[in-house]
Amino acid sequence: MHHSVLSSLLSPAGFRIRRHAKISPATAFRRLWPLTRPERVHLWTAVLCQTISVGCDTAAIQVFSYLTDTVLTSAEPAKFWKPAGWWFAVALLGAAVTFAAHQLTSRAEEGFRLRCRDEVFQHAQRLPPHYYENNPPGDLLARFTGDIDEAEHVVASGPLQLLNTAVSLVFFAGAALWLRWELALLTFAATPVLWLATRRLSRPIRALSRTERDRYGELVDALDENLMNMPVVQAYNRQETESLRVHRRGAARMRSSLDRARLANAYQPLANVVESVTVLAVVGAGAWEIAEGRLTVGGLLAFAAYLGYLYPQVQSLGSLAVSVSSATAACERLFEVLDTRPAVSRAAPRADTATAPPHAGGPGVVTLDNVGFTYPGGNRRIVDGLDFTAYPGRLVLVAGPSGAGKSTLAKLLLRFYDPTEGRILLDGRDIAGIPLRRLREMITLVPQDPMLLDGTIRENIAYGRPGADERRILAAAAAADVDGFARHLPHGYDSAVGPGGRQLSGGQRRRVAIARALVRDTPVLVLDEPTTGLDGESARRVMDPLRRLMASRTTFLITHDPRLAAQADVVLSVGQLPEFLDVPPSGGRAKVV
Repeated sequence: MHHSVLSSLLSPAGFRIRRHAKISPATAFRRLWPLTRPERVHLWTAVLCQTISVGCDTAAIQVFSYLTDTVLTSAEPAKFWKPAGWWFAVALLGAAVTFAAHQLTSRAEEGFRLRCRDEVFQHAQRLPPHYYENNPPGDLLARFTGDIDEAEHVVASGPLQLLNTAVSLVFFAGAALWLRWELALLTFAATPVLWLATRRLSRPIRALSRTERDRYGELVDALDENLMNMPVVQAYNRQETESLRVHRRGAARMRSSLDRARLANAYQPLANVVESVTVLAVVGAGAWEIAEGRLTVGGLLAFAAYLGYLYPQVQSLGSLAVSVSSATAACERLFEVLDTRPAVSRAAPRADTATAPPHAGGPGVVTLDNVGFTYPGGNRRIVDGLDFTAYPGRLVLVAGPSGAGKSTLAKLLLRFYDPTEGRILLDGRDIAGIPLRRLREMITLVPQDPMLLDGTIRENIAYGRPGADERRILAAAAAADVDGFARHLPHGYDSAVGPGGRQLSGGQRRRVAIARALVRDTPVLVLDEPTTGLDGESARRVMDPLRRLMASRTTFLITHDPRLAAQADVVLSVGQLPEFLDVPPSGGRAKVV
């Protein structure tokens, strides 16, 4: 059940995720910034609101200083009300624009996450089957979720925080310089210490964050694998072994998380110490200024307030650098997915094939023209020199030992990959010149694993042709012998099949998959081991509707089942012919090529 280990040994190396070189936050920002286009109005409006909010804070401090010097020291309560009204109005405006800024920021953040996830997932849908066989699904899931959440800091909340900090520094530092420039310069003297601490911490934090994200992906993969295979774990009494495996991955993730947190948490106490030393120095110098008559009590309190606003902003620059370093590690993992190239191109049809005339014999004529294939990154030829034409209404049995390339032929027909040599023609046209969407609308694959989706029986049948009406769905269900068991379920065709179709038997899942293929109604049909693991009665119930499905279609039947050999018109040998086909089936009716 350790599929990630087995797939790394058996699958082509060309589709493993390859570790990127480290990138800078600026590079990550440039790559992800286009995804924020629909939210840029929100982002810039949030910046404007934050600027107004900082201005309100600055004005409120000035009002406070005025109150201290003109009301509290003069002991005239009547002077309180007018500046109090100003203060309250400024506070209301500041609260309103702060709320608006937070709402706009949240909208921009979530909008980016949605678009980034769509972008990564849509790209992942173009990657070939071996990509998923080679890379743990749990780790990919972590990239589509947690890594995207982290990457948002690079293009939305992080830049907004940086702009807000810059505006705050301009306002508060400017006000402090205007109030008493000597004290302000004393305050700014501590800034290089914080900058140096940030520089020393950000690089190792990014490396540790990358390790933490990798460990998290491994943990999610272990959990996903165990939950999917829990009946096997229980049947073989392997609960303790698997619990230990999950624990070890969780502990590895915890250690990497603690290592990162140790460095990240060191910054705040250091900043607090620097701030405390600076405040004490300012208070001491301010007391001297008051004694010399160069500063009022209200002025000193206002200066202290500016300092109280200013230093958190300076500290936030360091915290921002740390968080962006962590987010950049998540971006690296996303770019590793995005930079994996599909095995085939979706380019426009080539001129030399797009206009080729249809092949004689009607729709569905498939020609293999000296086809050879080697997986990218592999060194073993899987398919070699296949030269053959299949016609509608004829059953082509694809035979050969395991690993000889039988299922690879199905992947080539559907253009998951392009042949290394030769070409494949459909009705006289090179399929490399047919748009992928159009090509796959002409071929139906019924895989060995039916791959039902978590929904109802009706939804799984209709999946073959979106928009199919009720009559067409029920006709396909009847032809595939689904109706025989579906009507006895509590909710009939609206009964849930469960994740992966687990609430149905193996034979029932296959019949639903056949009904889905019947609804699809394409001229070419590829059946991959349709009776594997079924007893005689179950195989008969599956093959009866398959015979109806194969009528008038070009059908490739991949199988090891000798019960199906007698029905073949042609046997297409991929590698050594199996023993049960040493004698041509059906008394010599089928031709072996």
